[in-house]
Amino acid sequence: MSLTYKEIVSEAMKLAAHERADLADTLWISVDTPEAVAAAWDEEIKRRLAQLEAGEVEAIAVESVIAELRAKLR
Repeated sequence: MSLTYKEIVSEAMKLAAHERADLADTLWISVDTPEAVAAAWDEEIKRRLAQLEAGEVEAIAVESVIAELRAKLR
């Protein structure tokens, strides 16, 4: 017997957050070709780089972000 869409969603929501993220990636890639996904990421990277170069956003070192998150989790 096949599961319905609602049953699949219900079961998927029982997964851990990282598992749902992996599932979402898998499903997204199955809808779009890998080339389309890569092209979309290329455009996103160009957009973000342009924002940095225009001074619209400020880069934050990953070490600073991780340290801040760890402090909040304590």
